[in-house]
Amino acid sequence: MDRGRGAAAAAGWSALGLAVAVGAWALVVSAFAIPEIVLPSPGGVVAAFLRLPGYLLEQALITLGETVLGFVLSVGCGLVIGMGIAAFRVAELMFSPLLVAFNAVPKVALAPLLVVWMGFGQQPKVVMALLVCFFPVVLSVWGGLASTPPELVELARSLDTPRWRTFVKIRFPAALPQMFVGLKVAMPLASVGAVIGEFSAGDAGLGFVIVQAGGSSDTALAFAAIGLLGVLSIALFYALVLAERLLLPWVRETAAVR
Repeated sequence: MDRGRGAAAAAGWSALGLAVAVGAWALVVSAFAIPEIVLPSPGGVVAAFLRLPGYLLEQALITLGETVLGFVLSVGCGLVIGMGIAAFRVAELMFSPLLVAFNAVPKVALAPLLVVWMGFGQQPKVVMALLVCFFPVVLSVWGGLASTPPELVELARSLDTPRWRTFVKIRFPAALPQMFVGLKVAMPLASVGAVIGEFSAGDAGLGFVIVQAGGSSDTALAFAAIGLLGVLSIALFYALVLAERLLLPWVRETAAVR
């Protein structure tokens, strides 16, 4: 019951924050008489969405599919690489500098190359989503497995527990909270990567809508697409939060701040 009231209060505060932000936006546009082509009013954005609701929702579903697929692939690759680096010191020495260097490369610079390699279509956008959110996943898996409480590892070693069983029963479960931190960082980045791909190689998706609307000076439509992108990112993030609460109930129970 207390949790239900807490969730309702959190939702209420979030709605209030949104109302304040939208109100401030409308006030700035009105007070400074900002032209619609520069910054549309909230009402103009809503009108732009209502003008083409079916089209915008269709493009949102395309971006959603690319985001989710890129995120899932990044999780699979990140788990394999992160576990390999955490398990083998040689792998850490060999590949950790390369991972840091790769993360430092602006991914937008790779977008034209992905078009050359893969052509136009879904593939370069999914790969861009994977590349953008890949590093946080690897880092969280690597860090989580490396920070296993040493007393638990020593206990397993004293009982002659096989290495694979220590990993399955102790190291991996202990690393899950930190892994979810990385996943929650990576999820919004996946949508950013998908949109970057749509900017460069897209013929569909919300990124494509933003480019086309900007080119035709339909700023309100571009803002409507940006708003939909924000809604998608929020929904995906809180879906991951819900999955964490269902899979790791002990984390919430033992957290210092609830």
